[in-house]
Amino acid sequence: MTEGTLTSSSPAASILRRLGFLLPVVVFVVVAVGLAIGLTRNSQEIPSALIGKPVPEFSLPPVQGRTLGLSTSDLEGEVSLVNVFASWCTACRHEHPLFMRLAEDGLVPIHGLNYKDRPEDAAKWLDDLGDPYTRTGADLDGRVGIEWGVYGVPETFVIGRDGTIAYKHIGPVSAQDLEETILPLVERLRQ
Repeated sequence: MTEGTLTSSSPAASILRRLGFLLPVVVFVVVAVGLAIGLTRNSQEIPSALIGKPVPEFSLPPVQGRTLGLSTSDLEGEVSLVNVFASWCTACRHEHPLFMRLAEDGLVPIHGLNYKDRPEDAAKWLDDLGDPYTRTGADLDGRVGIEWGVYGVPETFVIGRDGTIAYKHIGPVSAQDLEETILPLVERLRQ
């Protein structure tokens, strides 16, 4: 045997065997902790890099049958909501009555960003279900949605009077979301 060769009874070989056993255990523990942390997070509270930043520069034509499109300059001067919706979105249909009531009550202007929808489908959807939006922009190719960091529809943004994004809600808005989070934020931003 030459110097430096490890034998099965040497201390170094024993340490290597232990490390070989411990490495999978350590990897398993790290993965398990990561999964446990991920399961405790609310999927609707995905952080947005745009919170506190100005609305991206954009200009969209109106949805078919509407006269007012939506652009960056329309989102300055008053606190408002921007709701990203589509006629093909089932969850959008569930939240839509809340936006209709909100528009009837006149609590906050709501603007619509129609995402990747066929013009005739978007128009029919708004004609059939009602149009709660002050302005509605048609994002036919989804480029503006990408600039806004949209993960999917529906999503709703609270915009401050200075044109900055104050809050992003992912998924359908519920009455509880409106009462506990969105409307109180709108009131704080107005002060």
